[in-house]
Amino acid sequence: MANSLESLVIRHTHRLPRPAGAAGEGAVAARQFDAVLASVGFKLSAELMERLSTLSRAAVVHTARRTLDTVREMVGDHARHNVYFIDFPARVPDTEEFWMRCVTEALGDSSARESVLTQLAHGVLDLLSLRTYGRYPHTYEEMLAVQDELIASAGDRVTVLHLGRALDEELTDLYLALAGSPTPLGEEDLRDLKRLAGRCALGPQPEAIPVRENRAVVNEARLAAGAELLVDTVVDVLRLACALSGGDVTLQEPTRFRSLPRPVRRALLAALDAVVAAHPAKLADVRAHREPFKRLGERLHPHEYPRWPHAAEVFAVARGEKEARSFEGRVDRLLGESDVLGAVRLLASAPGRLFRALDLLLRSAADQGERDAVVAAAVRVAPEVSGRVVLSVREHFDNRERESGGPRVFVSRKGRGWAAPDVRPPVPAADRDRLITALDTELRRRVPAPERLLVDPDVLDVALPLSGRAMPAGLGVLPRGSRSAVDGEQLRFFTYWKETGAPTDYDLSALFLNADYDTDRWISYTSLSVDGGEHSGDITHAPDGASEFINLSLDRVTAAFVVAQVNIFAGEGFDQVEESFFGYMLRDREQKGRPFEARTVRMKSELRGTGRVALPLVFHRADDGRWVATWLHLYLKGISTANQVEQNQVSVSKVVRAVMEREYLTVRYLIGLMSGRATAVEWREGEPVPDGPVTYVGLERPEGLHPDSRVITLENLRDLIPA
Repeated sequence: MANSLESLVIRHTHRLPRPAGAAGEGAVAARQFDAVLASVGFKLSAELMERLSTLSRAAVVHTARRTLDTVREMVGDHARHNVYFIDFPARVPDTEEFWMRCVTEALGDSSARESVLTQLAHGVLDLLSLRTYGRYPHTYEEMLAVQDELIASAGDRVTVLHLGRALDEELTDLYLALAGSPTPLGEEDLRDLKRLAGRCALGPQPEAIPVRENRAVVNEARLAAGAELLVDTVVDVLRLACALSGGDVTLQEPTRFRSLPRPVRRALLAALDAVVAAHPAKLADVRAHREPFKRLGERLHPHEYPRWPHAAEVFAVARGEKEARSFEGRVDRLLGESDVLGAVRLLASAPGRLFRALDLLLRSAADQGERDAVVAAAVRVAPEVSGRVVLSVREHFDNRERESGGPRVFVSRKGRGWAAPDVRPPVPAADRDRLITALDTELRRRVPAPERLLVDPDVLDVALPLSGRAMPAGLGVLPRGSRSAVDGEQLRFFTYWKETGAPTDYDLSALFLNADYDTDRWISYTSLSVDGGEHSGDITHAPDGASEFINLSLDRVTAAFVVAQVNIFAGEGFDQVEESFFGYMLRDREQKGRPFEARTVRMKSELRGTGRVALPLVFHRADDGRWVATWLHLYLKGISTANQVEQNQVSVSKVVRAVMEREYLTVRYLIGLMSGRATAVEWREGEPVPDGPVTYVGLERPEGLHPDSRVITLENLRDLIPA
C-alpha cells in the first residue's frame, strides 16, 4: 500500500517522498539510477541525488525499482509498442499494393483460398477476414532487432524528479490540494482523492471544499471514520449516497443505489433533516433531481424514522406530494413575464446563479435602464462569486464579441463535443465592455501581488484549468484550448489500447485540413502514406495490447491543420478497455530510434471518454510558419461500429474550427493582472534562478529555487485560480 501511495505522490507532484533506509555509500547506485531514468526522459534533482547518495546501495536499488515502474507508466513505456510494418517509418508500402499482397498471401494459403475466391467472385473482399491482416507478423523482439538505436539529443524531454518530504506529509498536502481544489477534478483525480480521503479524513482539512463532487468523496470517508458530515444542501446528501453506492457523484449518470446499513441510513436522514430544518427553502433543490431522490427514498425508508420529519419532506417533494417551487422556476416565471428587474433582484440572492444568467438577462432587457441594472447587480455581488465562475463568465463574454452565426462548441462533462452555429442575439457591445472591465477589476483585486514573480514564457499560452474535466490524466497534458510549440523535424503521435475481453480495433488517423477547414487528405489504414506522413499499419485485435503510430515530416506537410484522432472501428469503448492512451513524440531525423522512444515523448494522455471518436490534439501552422499544438480533449459520438476518418471529416472540421476560433483565458491573462501589482520577470530553462523566495509559474519546477518559493506548475496549475 505504501508503494502505491508513493506512486500517487510522484504522479501528482513529480516529487519522490523522502527516501528512507539504512545509511551507506549509495552514490554509485544513485548515478546508475539516474542513468536509467534518463532512458525514459527523467532525471534526479541535485538535492534528491544527494539524499540517495547517503543511503545504502540496497535502499537506493529498492527506491529505484519502485520509482522506475511509476515513471515508465507515466510516459507509456510500460507497454511493448510493436508496429505492423517492421521498418516503420521506412518502407511503408502503397496502400493498394499492400492490400494486393495480403490477398496474394491468402490465395496461397490452402485453408483460406476458397473463402477469398468466393468473396472475390462477389466483387467485395473483407480484409478483416484474412487471417494475417491486422495481426503483428513479427514479434516485438524481432522489430527491435531491425530498428536503429536512438541518438540522444539536447532537445529530448527531461522531467526532473525532486526531493519531497516524508510520505505522510506529502500525502496530507496532496489530499488538501485535491479536496480543496477550486475547480472540478477529472475522474482519475477523483479516484485518487477517494484513496487519500480514506487515510486523511480525521487529519487536517482544507479551509473550504468548494467543489460539491469533492465534498461527496470526502464525506464518504468522514462517514466511515465517524466524523461530522460536511453538508449544507440536500443535493450534498444525494451525492454522498451516490458515492456510497459506487455511483456518479457528478449526478450526470444514474446511480443504482445499494442497500445501506442502518447506521448509514440514519446518518443520511439526519443530514437531510438538519439541512431542511435550518433552510426550508432548500427543498426546492429536490425538484431538479426528483428521480434519484425517489430511488434513494426507497433505500432509506424515512417512514421508519419519525424523529426526522424534515427528511421525509424531501421525499414528499420528490414524489410530488409537497410543493416546493424551484429557484430556477421562479426566475423563469419572472422572465416569462418580462420582469427583468424582478429576476435580477431574485438572482442577486444567489450570486453564482446571477453570474451564469448575465448573458440571458442582458439579452432579455427591454431598454438601457434594465441593462444598467443587470451590470450594476453583477458588480455589486461579484465579491461573493467564486473565482472560477468569475473567470468563466469573463471568458464567455470575450467570445460574445463575434457576430451571431459563428461556430460555437459544446462540451459535456464527459468530454463529448459538438459544434453548432451561435444563434443567440448579440450582447450590446457597450454593456459587454463595461461588464468585462468590472470583471477585470474584481479579478485584479483577488490575484496575489508577489514581491518577485518569475514566469516561464512557455506557460503563457496555457489555458486556465477552469475545470479538471477539460484536462485528462497523463504526462505533459495541458487544458483544452492551450497552445504549445512543436519543436522538432519529425512529429510522431501514437495510440495504445488493451482490450478487456471482446476483440477491439482502434484506428489511429489524421485528417489534413486547409486554412478554410476543408479536407485536404488524410492518413489512416486506408491511406498508409501521403506526402510527409506514414502510418505504422492496422492492428485489429489487442488481447495483449496494441499500438499504432503516424509519423509526420513537418517540413513536407502542406496542410494548415493536422487533426489527430482515434476511431473505434469495433469492440470496446475507451471507457471499457483495460487501458488506452494517446501521445506524441518529437525528434530530429538523424536521431533514428525505435517507433516508441520514451525520452522523446512530449505528452501522454488517457483516453477514457464515452464517444466513439477521440480528438486529443490538432497541430497547425502559426503565422510565423512554426507548428503549434492546440489541445482538444474531445470525443465525438460517432457510430456504433466502423468509425473512419473519411466518414467523420465534416463533424471533425466543425468542432476543430469552433475550438480554434474560441478565445480561451490563459495564464498570460492572470500574469497580466498580477503584473499590475508586482514585477514579472521572464525565466527560461538554463538561466540562473534568484537567490531569495519567488513566486514561480512555469511548465516544470526549475532546480535551485529557494525552499520558501511558491511554485505553480502543470501539476498544481489549479492553484492559480483565485478564491
